[in-house]
Amino acid sequence: MKNTNKAISAALLSMISVQGGASIAKQLFPAIGATGTSVLRIGLSAAFLTIINRPKFSTFTKQQWNYCAIYGIGIAAMNLIFYLAIQRIPLGLAVTVEFIGPLFLALSLSRKWIDVLWGLLACVGILLIVPWQSNDIDLIGLLLAFLAGIFWAVYIVMGGKVTSVMQGKDAVTTGMLFATLIIIPFAIWDGGVFQLTPILFLKGLGVAILSSALPFSLDLVALKRIPAKTFSILTSLQPAFAALSGLIFLSETLTLMQWTSVACVIIASIGATLFSSRKKQKTSSSAS
Repeated sequence: MKNTNKAISAALLSMISVQGGASIAKQLFPAIGATGTSVLRIGLSAAFLTIINRPKFSTFTKQQWNYCAIYGIGIAAMNLIFYLAIQRIPLGLAVTVEFIGPLFLALSLSRKWIDVLWGLLACVGILLIVPWQSNDIDLIGLLLAFLAGIFWAVYIVMGGKVTSVMQGKDAVTTGMLFATLIIIPFAIWDGGVFQLTPILFLKGLGVAILSSALPFSLDLVALKRIPAKTFSILTSLQPAFAALSGLIFLSETLTLMQWTSVACVIIASIGATLFSSRKKQKTSSSAS
């Protein structure tokens, strides 16, 4: 129970941190762009974690290197594509669409028929976001958010795998280094990072700590103690945190329909969580 509580606390703190960091990151877009902000976030996080954790790379096995590489690809793609998405659409909507990835990962790992209903409710929520009769929301932004969600699922799966073969602090540090190497060429091609100033650098450092170094480390604390499915469901509050963060820090307001969409996704995840918990309790009672 103590380990479970610690995992839940880590997951919640991770969500609050990452959405606050995303709000700061979006403020950097006009100056250095989404790609420049992404490489600043990932690169500074990698440097920060390497100094703090000092992983012993020489002791890593081939399997550990392979897992870290795939984990790093997930981190790089998830973050870069998500930043490109929130450059076009509000933060709350982007996270709601992106959440398709971890939610359907959780549902795909379940064998309960009722989870299909939760999945359908989540689909309704996503469909409510799409501006079928207007051009208010950028469809490319929605598509990018959906793609980021796929890599979010990859990140969750590989986070669970990599922590099963090595320490979490070594895994997140090495994964961030791989992610940095992947994003650097895109940043050079984009050119926005060359507009960096000391003030922007300090803001980028804050983004790196809040959006990557701290939450990714907290995620691995959680993933080491709970299954990937449970972790995926726990992140059900991400859209709400994102919408509130966008409202408070970016003055991004959502329509009633869009708030309904966010609510559908959250209810679907909470429903799946409650059903899963009840099943576990019944199984435990039967066993005792």
